[in-house]
Amino acid sequence: MQYRRFGKTNLRLSVFSLGTMRYLADFENAHQTIEQALALGINHLETARGYGKSEEYLGRALKAGLSVPRTRLYITTKISATADADTMRRCIDESLERLQLDYLDCLGVHGLNTWQHLEWVQAKNGCMQAVEEAVADGRVRHVGFSSHGSLELIQAAINTDFFEFVNLHYYYFFQRHAPAIQLAAEKDMGIFIISPADKGGRLYTPPQTLKDLCYPYSPLELNYRFLLADSRITTLSIGPANPDELREPLRIADDDEELTSAEISAFERLENHQKVALETDKCSQCYACLPCPANINIPEVLRLRNLAVAYDMTDYGQYRYGMFENAGHWFPGIKGNRCTECGDCLPRCPKKLDIPALLEDAHQRLNGKVGRRLWS
Repeated sequence: MQYRRFGKTNLRLSVFSLGTMRYLADFENAHQTIEQALALGINHLETARGYGKSEEYLGRALKAGLSVPRTRLYITTKISATADADTMRRCIDESLERLQLDYLDCLGVHGLNTWQHLEWVQAKNGCMQAVEEAVADGRVRHVGFSSHGSLELIQAAINTDFFEFVNLHYYYFFQRHAPAIQLAAEKDMGIFIISPADKGGRLYTPPQTLKDLCYPYSPLELNYRFLLADSRITTLSIGPANPDELREPLRIADDDEELTSAEISAFERLENHQKVALETDKCSQCYACLPCPANINIPEVLRLRNLAVAYDMTDYGQYRYGMFENAGHWFPGIKGNRCTECGDCLPRCPKKLDIPALLEDAHQRLNGKVGRRLWS
């Protein structure tokens, strides 16, 4: 297992962190999953107030005694932004009680997804007043944030200089947040990548086309290598449902940082195949088409179409597309079939794509079961 400095926190975290959103079948399963992670060298355990019984189970495991002492573990929980300090004070107290801890190594403001959330963070008597009190009295040692929001919002939150680390969506198949990675690195923030296996493309169950293009590597392995080859990134979340799901990521936990020539060739194959498969219909993800008067998240809809057409990643596309209109600010925007063909986006597209037609095609390919966030 490699360990990296988590930015200005100066904590040395394992390059994989145990996310605890999915180990909730029962306490025994959670306990075994934690112990397996520790045995593999993971020293960072990450939970959230909103993850069902996750905090409670982690607290019970810590109280029962783990194979690694608390002093050698780093515990993070996340609490959503609140409009007032009193609510945040209560939430911090409740999380510490559930975790059976007297201090947190890291507290993340969870889901800083909207400009209103950022206003709450910046308000003089807002939630950060309670967070700063907890830092002052030693109950919280380091403060960061997670976001499912826009690049511009993430950059604005980083530029508040309130935070020591950031939890971001950034993967081989979603590189929109590259400027936020760079900004966070310039400010010496720890960088934690959210859900690279699941949100990064459901890469634990890849389609055959994608497997063939990535061979002799698995798609999941290549995504992990893409991320860990970037020395600015500290740690990647893995969120196993049980101990067995920890095996594949840990196979590469001690790999060299730089990409090999064979890995570079695999990425080149992926890029070339996408160009050929999409021809003139490839959305370049420039975001110039926004804002959409109908509130369609055009770039994300067309990114999912890109992946479905080029790599047969239809299952992943349907999973994410089903979140539109059903996950609030965690996955904003409406579906492609809501396009009114107003034409506002057309002159802004540098590729001159027929965006209304592509939105309709994406809807036909991807519309399926309604999705929602696990803990909505």
